[in-house]
Amino acid sequence: MDQQTFEGIKQSFKEADLDTKIDMYATVEGLSHSQYKELLKMFPLNALDRLEAALA
Repeated sequence: MDQQTFEGIKQSFKEADLDTKIDMYATVEGLSHSQYKELLKMFPLNALDRLEAALA
């Protein structure tokens, strides 16, 4: 995904509530491995189990 588009997604992710973050992370397409990692850094650590369940 190009950097400009990713920056928009990243900003939306940063401002989203937890459920929206989980939905975005699980459904967004075309991200590189490093872009997924960048989003994951902004995800609350205490909710990683919910993200893992959504990805399963």
